[in-house]
Amino acid sequence: QVKLVESGGGLVQAGGSLRLSCAASTRTLASFTVGWFRQAPGQEREFVAAISRGGRDAKIEDSVKGRFTISRDKTQNTVFLQMNNLKPEDTAVYYCAAKGLGTSSYDLWGQGTQVTVSS
Repeated sequence: QVKLVESGGGLVQAGGSLRLSCAASTRTLASFTVGWFRQAPGQEREFVAAISRGGRDAKIEDSVKGRFTISRDKTQNTVFLQMNNLKPEDTAVYYCAAKGLGTSSYDLWGQGTQVTVSS
């Protein structure tokens, strides 16, 4: 079974940057739409960003628009979430997720990576 692995989380001061990576354990992510979600303590998981299979289309949640960008590397093996001008309210566990062609919901999930932004 394909597993997603996130990396790049950590502790950063407000205004700083982090880049999260999402890779598949056994295959390329080229055939998947890949999204990033986050869950803060005591809150529900929320959508952050997503990128289409070919990488041409991207969707960014309004609260992070202008600060976060999502991209794929040329090999399509890794999807990145570049997070700039981080705020304390961005503190959460960040998950990457994938859905295949014709699938309506994300059915592959990573374990998550912690992002903590100090004020």
